[in-house]
Amino acid sequence: MTILEDRIAMADTGDELTLDTMFEWLEKMPIPEGYKTEIVGGHIFMTPQRRTRWDIILNIVEQLRAKYPRERMTSDVRMDYPGRLNGLAPDVVALAEGAQEDAHGRWRHEDVEFVAEVISKDTAGNDYGPKKDTYAAVGVPVYLIVDPYTGEWHLHTLPKDGTYHGAVTFGFGEEIDLTGTVVGLVLRTDEFPRD
Repeated sequence: MTILEDRIAMADTGDELTLDTMFEWLEKMPIPEGYKTEIVGGHIFMTPQRRTRWDIILNIVEQLRAKYPRERMTSDVRMDYPGRLNGLAPDVVALAEGAQEDAHGRWRHEDVEFVAEVISKDTAGNDYGPKKDTYAAVGVPVYLIVDPYTGEWHLHTLPKDGTYHGAVTFGFGEEIDLTGTVVGLVLRTDEFPRD
């Protein structure tokens, strides 16, 4: 079946749209190599992976390894979040000790301790808006946005009642002090490249 045929069949049966259905469609689509796909609020986004983003992601992962073993970290892997059709693929995720996969073999959002998103021009609004709101709503303790276009990072902590109550912004070169959080580390940003 084609994606169009799948959509027509779904409309005919009256079935509710699900993340699994949408990801099945994506698997059938000719997605260009080097693109990341995710679903935010029921909308499909494809983002080209660029070297600047990868360099920042890898830098963060390498620093987090001081606390988190490899098996408790992931990147660009689907994680389902509450809300309307949120199949997110965060750039960096650090999981709590004892984290468990769900019945579908996916990491559970309840086990997330840290998320970092590195901005892409075309999807920046998601990272600053709906994704931030989603992470706050489920209580992700530490959410970091790194913006290579502005050369700034934005740290969000203290989630309560669906919003982050702690927010700090500095430019690249300033350390990100996470010692007062569950992460318990200081991240250096002096080697983060800019676009």
